[in-house]
Amino acid sequence: MSVYYRRLFYYTLSYCLLFCSCKQSNPPYDVIVLGEGTGAVAAAIQSARSGAKTLLVNPLPWLGGMLTSAGVPATDGNHQLHAGLWNEWRALIREHYGGIDSVFTGWVSNTMFEPSIGDRYWKQLAHREQNLTIAYDTKWGDIKYDRHWNIVVNGESISARVLVDGTDLGDVAAAVGVSFDLGTDARTLTKESIAFEHATNILQDLTYAAILKDYGGPGAHTLEEPANFEPEVFRCACKTLCPEAKHDCKTMLSYGKLPNDKYMINWPIHGNDYYFDIVNLSFAERQTALEKAKQHTLNFIYFIQHDLGYDNLGLADDEFPTSDLLPLMPYHREGRRIHGQVQLTVNEIADPYAYSLYKTGVAVGDYPIDHHHDKYPEPPVFEFPPVPSFSIPFGSLIPKDVEHLVIADKSISVSNIANGSTRLQPVIIQVGQAAGLIAAMSAKENITPGKLAIRTVQDSILAYNGYIMPYIDVSPTDPEYREIQRVGATGILKGRPVPYKWANQTWFDPDSLVNTVELKSSLVTFDDTYQEFDGLNNEYLTTNKFRNLIEFSCQHFNVNCNWSDIKLVGTGYVTRREFAKVFDQMIQSFSNKEIGVGGEEINH
Repeated sequence: MSVYYRRLFYYTLSYCLLFCSCKQSNPPYDVIVLGEGTGAVAAAIQSARSGAKTLLVNPLPWLGGMLTSAGVPATDGNHQLHAGLWNEWRALIREHYGGIDSVFTGWVSNTMFEPSIGDRYWKQLAHREQNLTIAYDTKWGDIKYDRHWNIVVNGESISARVLVDGTDLGDVAAAVGVSFDLGTDARTLTKESIAFEHATNILQDLTYAAILKDYGGPGAHTLEEPANFEPEVFRCACKTLCPEAKHDCKTMLSYGKLPNDKYMINWPIHGNDYYFDIVNLSFAERQTALEKAKQHTLNFIYFIQHDLGYDNLGLADDEFPTSDLLPLMPYHREGRRIHGQVQLTVNEIADPYAYSLYKTGVAVGDYPIDHHHDKYPEPPVFEFPPVPSFSIPFGSLIPKDVEHLVIADKSISVSNIANGSTRLQPVIIQVGQAAGLIAAMSAKENITPGKLAIRTVQDSILAYNGYIMPYIDVSPTDPEYREIQRVGATGILKGRPVPYKWANQTWFDPDSLVNTVELKSSLVTFDDTYQEFDGLNNEYLTTNKFRNLIEFSCQHFNVNCNWSDIKLVGTGYVTRREFAKVFDQMIQSFSNKEIGVGGEEINH
């Protein structure tokens, strides 16, 4: 077959995959993912891996969202919580550049890379999936639900059982009638003590980032002075012209230093952050407003080149496929936040064990609460509390008022304050992966996403090396990883939350001994039958008492336990690792105790 006819065959096949089956009673796709976001590509890959026939409709020619298309290739957070697709994609980036140290080029992130390279490896992962079709440079139109979703794409209607919103701003959710919040929340609604008394429509600043390259000297890459250029706007970005500035100018640039002598320009301090309410604008209005954000960034680059003297730096000519050499999209820190089956607030993040949502985790994060409001005329002022690492609950991905829809990006159901921690790239990769898995399971079981068994979803996430509990000291390579994650999610053994700088922590302490006072309290909460077990009166759990506890549990849950198969270290006491392994394997707490979206027990 000639090259011409081979291409014609594949184009015809692709056309039929997209359109030819749309009029059949059974939809041609199990899952359709709409959007340009980081969560969109993760959702599409995982949906396909989970066996669902999946279509990703992406309005851009790149994959990766804020990581790549928005020019923010500095991954904030989750350096030690390397879950699922986040770890898989990061490993490809590290291998490309020659190892871990080769991508630690700036001081803002442990993983930095060129956006075009990030796009390359998202495409490598995506194009491996035989169940995944990607429509690049393609916008979606009207969306309706009638027994299944019908989405207009390129003038034709395409259908699927489950829809995933992978947009940065929650545009799909809004289009199908999902209720949402926008801006800051009222304290009376979220019960967050640091929230404002009344809600406002103030969003976080967005940024039109840029990638500069060191050309070795001045030349054609330097910009002409922009119209209405005001250097005073940027004077205190660094110390050269402003002694009272926090950072010197070399530090400002190395903040976003990338491999191959490139620099990410995403500087919040008198830099290129920009404010306007983009969400409530039409597509055309957004483009007009974004031109002003672009111009603000170009002014900042001119300031760097001329006022600060870095005339060797210019817009990289080998990154974005755009005429102006700027990214394909802006960096949105915030958009709509849906009304989900549950809402994650700063309360559950700061003190997880005072609530039960952690039991329903499908993704994890460790970034502190970080908001950008400096460009708003009267910026809101918060006093954010220190927080430990945290879990994203299942119900935050599921709208409460529209079925057969899953959210895969920043528009999950969280408070405005909590969004400052949940919006980061590695978290959204996990959110997207969980969304894709949930969508595929929903399509396969032919039930709405919100009716899936949460424990089954969590088990599937663990099978793909994801995290449901944010333990820093038990990685997916640990032989008891899944057992520890499952027991942790039951609350029987609680983690040790530690707020820590810009990489917060929760420790499981697997080799510590089991404290019987804490264990008895947790067991009774897990199942009140344990009130009848009175063998937990020592400071630490002994091997003999553990044997009695397991036998009691096996009898209560009607499980056939064979204690002879269990081998302990033999010190006379039981470690938390040993407890998790034995209890999970013997009692199978996930399958014996299903939970609801709030973490509450469901009685069968």
